[in-house]
Amino acid sequence: MKKYTIILSVVALFTLGSAAFGQSKNFRMGQWVEINNAILKELSESYVDSLPLSRIERVGIDAMLNNLDPYTEYIPEEEEEDLQMMINKSYGGIGAVIYKPEKDGNVIINEPYKNSPAYKNNLVCGDEILEIDGVSVHGLEAAQCSDRMKGKPGTTVHFKVKKVRTGEIVEIDITRERIHLPDVEYAGMLNDTTGYILQTGFTTNVSADVRNAYYKLKEQGMKKLVLDLRGNGGGLMSEAINIVSLFVPKGSLVVSQKGKGDSQTIEYRTETEPVDTEIPIIVMVDGSSASSSEIVTGALQDLDRATVMGKRTYGKGLVQAIKPLPYNGQMKVTIAKYYTPSGRCVQAIDYSNRNEDGSVGYIPDSLTREFKTLHGRTVRDGGGITPDVEIENPTYSRLVYSLVLNGIIEQYSIEFVRKHASIPAVEDFHFTEYDDFVEYAKKRDFDYRSNAKTLFDQMKRELQRDGMADNMKDQLDALDKAIDMDKEQFLRLKKDEIIPWIEEEIAVRYYYQEAGIQVRVKYDDQLKTALTKPLIKI
Repeated sequence: MKKYTIILSVVALFTLGSAAFGQSKNFRMGQWVEINNAILKELSESYVDSLPLSRIERVGIDAMLNNLDPYTEYIPEEEEEDLQMMINKSYGGIGAVIYKPEKDGNVIINEPYKNSPAYKNNLVCGDEILEIDGVSVHGLEAAQCSDRMKGKPGTTVHFKVKKVRTGEIVEIDITRERIHLPDVEYAGMLNDTTGYILQTGFTTNVSADVRNAYYKLKEQGMKKLVLDLRGNGGGLMSEAINIVSLFVPKGSLVVSQKGKGDSQTIEYRTETEPVDTEIPIIVMVDGSSASSSEIVTGALQDLDRATVMGKRTYGKGLVQAIKPLPYNGQMKVTIAKYYTPSGRCVQAIDYSNRNEDGSVGYIPDSLTREFKTLHGRTVRDGGGITPDVEIENPTYSRLVYSLVLNGIIEQYSIEFVRKHASIPAVEDFHFTEYDDFVEYAKKRDFDYRSNAKTLFDQMKRELQRDGMADNMKDQLDALDKAIDMDKEQFLRLKKDEIIPWIEEEIAVRYYYQEAGIQVRVKYDDQLKTALTKPLIKI
């Protein structure tokens, strides 16, 4: 009898402990809400100044959610347009990228989108907007001008414009449309047999665009496909599943998600017939390929359906859902982790162990586990998708980054357009006016130091702090003289590295985004290397 009493006592203890845990959790939540309400009430009654409620409300919410993960976030009603841009990559407007070099200057049309309202109303690169709906743009920031140009599709916005070719001042009424920025930015043939699709996102209906691009390339003789997901930060999981379904048998497992409770553990399989289960596929990835990009990559790799090439992916294995909140707000909340068909979770083991670009840092094999693909190849978890064939990313000098980030090449391309009414077809276009670019860039203010000069300057400051610089003055002066270059010298030294960037910017302004990608592909050494590598046997 005593034995049974002990067993019953233990059971009762666990039961009470479980109930206490539940009560404790609910109590803590109630306590937290009560404390927050009390703080706000006390501040409202006692704080010396008027409370900036909107600001402290948003700061408080953001601080709370930032302590969970980087992807759970609050979206108030006024940011609904940003949410639609994230989900659908669309907005209401005229369809043009603008540039405003000075607050008290005019708005310059940098790049109209093909077939957009701006395009249909003959706005071209270099045209200057003087007024928007009768209001001068002088004194307005670029963002303020952009906001005035956006609006509900079907509404009209009035512009006063100075035309780049004639200098004529014209007034134009443009009807806004729903502008959709495509995720399939380019589809074309790399050679007689290799098709290429550049996909930059996973917003609504991108899978249909990939399907259409496949059929277009197939008609042109495609026998091998390159799906380029480099730099693709992801998006809708449903679109990732639909893309995988194009190339694997119906009913194949693509991804599974595991969240809190059985209701959040779901397997996702393909539900439609594929378009092609045999064409060889190369998937290109890098450290910025994340989320849905990793679902597609991981599934095609685990099912031995594609050869993955490039660098290890970002390592975001978390699933978000949009939840409604009071006052038309919404919250993007992490609800689960996802797993590839072999059982791998691509989420980084150590969330703090990341490279400067945010991608997964080095993880030793001892901290990862092995999994098997459909045909028995070994793959590992631990963060991101490791390529079957690793190919180094392209590297650029500090000078190129400085020219791009400071807008020097972009601004030069606008000046080029002002001077040239046309250029040859993109496949025949070669930039031959580098001397002109050098003269333009020489007059612009930007940091043109080399990596070596930057490190030298840093070392010299440290030596001065340590009191050692004076004793090494002659050596330092000699080294400084040896590695220092004036702006023109360095621009000429890096000519071959800079010209592709100029060609791309110029091509876009005459032949739109697809032309820029054609130029980029022409100079893409990582892609060229991938085409020489053997594919896995499937």
